[in-house]
Amino acid sequence: MNNENIIEIKDLKKTYENGVIKALDGINLEIKKGESVSIIGPSGSGKSTLLNMIGALDKADEGSINVAGIDLMQENDLSDFRLNEIGFVFQLHNLIPNLTVLENVQTPLIETVISNKKMEERALKILKSVNLADKINQKPTKLSGGERQRVAIARALVNHPSIILADEPTGALDSKTQDVILDLLLDIHKQENVTLIMVTHEHDVANKAERSIYVLDGKIKEIKKN
Repeated sequence: MNNENIIEIKDLKKTYENGVIKALDGINLEIKKGESVSIIGPSGSGKSTLLNMIGALDKADEGSINVAGIDLMQENDLSDFRLNEIGFVFQLHNLIPNLTVLENVQTPLIETVISNKKMEERALKILKSVNLADKINQKPTKLSGGERQRVAIARALVNHPSIILADEPTGALDSKTQDVILDLLLDIHKQENVTLIMVTHEHDVANKAERSIYVLDGKIKEIKKN
């Protein structure tokens, strides 16, 4: 981690249903490049909305949000930003069932100028790093929950993103597999110096990050070092 901010958020607000639901109600946050951060809070607190804002999956109503040098409130087409800067890991991994493990990991590279050979080489290297080299020709339906989540992590990493956004990455896993996935994410964060932001409602998961940000009713209630 260094002292450079990779994320700067000021007075960010987001409402739904014509302003009835305040998902984000004036969020102010800075995250350093290479930092690991957990965003914790109960269901409906705004934590996943905040993650979606950082990943440019949704747009705020008010405020400013700058991620990896890009002003997300001013740019209209953020597809290149998502492709090059962000790696997404979701609770329900979102793998394509009729593609093999190798093909799933290669999907983010399809829109790039990388050759098919390079795409395969890069995907294979990432799959080896998450201990799935022996599963490359399997379909996701033949894998365990932990294996599917490791495929999702490999897919998130294949574009060498500067930020990994993990939304409840261990929520659907048993406790033993949860520990394996968490350790894998944290190891990758350290080895690659990639910024890791995890959304969770579990304190033991949140405490594995360097900082925990507690969100309630669309506001940051507490930030603590772990």
